[in-house]
Amino acid sequence: MAALWSKISAVLPPDEDQFPLQFSDKVESSIVEMLKRSRRQLYGDTPSTSRMLNAQIILDFSWEKLNMGTWRDVDKEWRRVYSYGCLFKAAALCREDPSPEELLQAVRTCDMGLLMGAAIMDDILQVFVHILQGEVRTSAKEDEEKRDHPEVKRIKIELPHVPVIKEELAVPRIRCPSLESFNKNYLLPLKPVILEGVIAHWPALNHRPWSIEYLRSVAGCRTVPVEVGSRYTDEEWSQSLLTVDEFIDRYIINKDEEKSVGYLAQHQLFDQIPELKADIRLPDYCCLGEGEEEDITVNAWFGPRGTVSPLHQDPQQNFLAQVVGSKYIRLYSPEDTDKLYPHQSQLLHNTSQVEVENPDTEQFPEFAKAPYQECVLQPGEVLFIPVKHWHYVRSLELSFSVSFWWS
Repeated sequence: MAALWSKISAVLPPDEDQFPLQFSDKVESSIVEMLKRSRRQLYGDTPSTSRMLNAQIILDFSWEKLNMGTWRDVDKEWRRVYSYGCLFKAAALCREDPSPEELLQAVRTCDMGLLMGAAIMDDILQVFVHILQGEVRTSAKEDEEKRDHPEVKRIKIELPHVPVIKEELAVPRIRCPSLESFNKNYLLPLKPVILEGVIAHWPALNHRPWSIEYLRSVAGCRTVPVEVGSRYTDEEWSQSLLTVDEFIDRYIINKDEEKSVGYLAQHQLFDQIPELKADIRLPDYCCLGEGEEEDITVNAWFGPRGTVSPLHQDPQQNFLAQVVGSKYIRLYSPEDTDKLYPHQSQLLHNTSQVEVENPDTEQFPEFAKAPYQECVLQPGEVLFIPVKHWHYVRSLELSFSVSFWWS
């Protein structure tokens, strides 16, 4: 593993003097001294245990700062401190002869920095994790070759029950409209439409087709946030941190219908795992928006059959691109908001109280009077969901979607 440290040290600044550690007075001087000590140890011959101890002290102290209030109130300086702690810990784990478990711990440490910290030193944690992933894959391949008969877990394939869509309720479809046509007929009047053929060029649908095996190969050891529960309005809904492999094994391969549904849904996935980002493209129609390209929020939605997004609305335009599997989607106009019974709480004011496919007609009598459109979104199709349009989504089978929020 000397080669690993050689790769890691090659991306670090050449010496301690060129390793940046500038913080405002919001960060206590005692922590700045700990950071400087870790920097000194990074370029010295300090024992591994001492390097690990100092890095963990930095992480523990900054973690408390990150969790003292609401996330939007966390000062970026403390997020940077946390990222430095992750850098020092990952480097300490890789300095000598790391075991496979220590390698995975180093990957998880980098991921925690990418998820909870702030970018430092030209996003060096992303560079670290790319190097470490290569080592993990090499190690996994060698282990597999040593086995005579590697065990292959198979998913139980179930044909989806596809709802019958009545013609008068169907969302209209159009194939590759021009920018002018889309703008005039759908964007300006805010009308939902399914766009066919507009993402056919994506690598995710062609020479790098997304699948469970592919997701494992590019991201299996990466730690990501997972939503646990069939829908976010359920009392038992929660969030957890799992590796992609753990998520697949627990909620896809060994899924028990009686247990909670796990759903990988987050906007950081494509920044965290650039290999997946390289497989998709921004829809051309986003150029009709008012913001810059970097203002577009790209979200990943990966989960098993039966996962539900309750009826809700978003404050931006939305392109929902289906890559794997199919989804049933129902849409309501914002003009009928009063018939959809939004929650009264500020937290869920954009979410309906009604269970769309099993409504309580006594509690919500007006709901049945609200007109709607519906569709089954198939791989390669993109649904335009206009701003503030209410939408309900249910996965009919194992599904991977990408949504683009833009203004």
